[in-house]
Amino acid sequence: MNMFKLSKKVQSLPPYLFLEIDKAKRQARAEGRDIIDLGIGDPDQPTPKFIIDALNRAAQDPANHRYALDQGMPALRNAISGWYKRRFNVNLNPDAEILPLIGSKEGIAHFPLAFLNPGDVALVPDPSYPPYKGGTILAGGKPHLMPLLESNSFLPDLNKIPFSARRKAKIIFVNYPNNPTNACASDEFYAQLIKFAAKNKIIIISDLAYSEMAYDGYKPRSLLEFDGAREVVIEFHSLSKTYNMTGWRIGWACGNSQLVAALAKVKSNIDSGIFSAIQLAGVAALEGPQDYLKSMCELYQERRGVLVNGLNSLGWQAIKPRATFYVWIKIPAPTDSISFAARLLKETNIVATPGVGFGKYGEGYIRMALTVSKERIKEALERLKKIT
Repeated sequence: MNMFKLSKKVQSLPPYLFLEIDKAKRQARAEGRDIIDLGIGDPDQPTPKFIIDALNRAAQDPANHRYALDQGMPALRNAISGWYKRRFNVNLNPDAEILPLIGSKEGIAHFPLAFLNPGDVALVPDPSYPPYKGGTILAGGKPHLMPLLESNSFLPDLNKIPFSARRKAKIIFVNYPNNPTNACASDEFYAQLIKFAAKNKIIIISDLAYSEMAYDGYKPRSLLEFDGAREVVIEFHSLSKTYNMTGWRIGWACGNSQLVAALAKVKSNIDSGIFSAIQLAGVAALEGPQDYLKSMCELYQERRGVLVNGLNSLGWQAIKPRATFYVWIKIPAPTDSISFAARLLKETNIVATPGVGFGKYGEGYIRMALTVSKERIKEALERLKKIT
């Protein structure tokens, strides 16, 4: 008999589907099966060499072996400020409006602790990156789901949020370019969102992790570029996808100084900052040669063409992304997304992520990531002919 009882908050967390997917993958590989993993979005290309070299140099310095400051090194905050100015023409005060994070995921999950009291509401898109909902629940808040529907270009319909939810809402999550749907936000939507937040006294949490992964000349914008954003927005960014640094765990929050300071207060009671050598590698990434980004986008764009065109030629309905390295696909069979993903693994040795793992409105879809070679994508398409 189990004598330890989980807290009600932990009990109410939805299952973290990626753990189940990883378990199934490991089992399949243990059986000697040739798995093509189009599941979790983890870049298959290495971190650029100049960033690794910067880490090696910094790791040799004993001064970097001590506890790091919670607020991050001034050099990193200055590098982030410079990058935002060059990329978005947004001026950020590196001392008050920027907070480095141990990956943007932890900051996003911790932020609700700063503002949600029991019973408060967070407006959460569905489908969405799981920490939006999980962070809300762990803070004692209640997620109010905003459906992301293809009929509305996978944008939340702010006009359909009931007054009862608006009245109790303290925060709203947005993520464009979007994971998992790969949708992009229009300028009109961002302007409407800022007015909505200001009118209802709601904090906007903008997750901009995929801003540098875009195609066909499209350049995603920061929400901080828009009038009125500085009053209501905290924006999260990450080096994970931009520089193939997922395992390094480095990102940041920026924007409204009061919101940044509130997150810093939470974090000061939880962690002790990013390893200093990794911070200096982050400086190198942001201030070093950026031509790598162009070649990265060209690589994913080529893979995108192979996968999307191949799926559509099989009669599937795959949405061609303008950004992110995800393809959002309608299930081509009368079944649910978990059953269909299980069938793919069993019959074709292909891993895809069930849409329902991102929320109930993700049902009817699967997500595939462009994180394997063009040759492996072609092999996957050959295998998919067996079940089409």
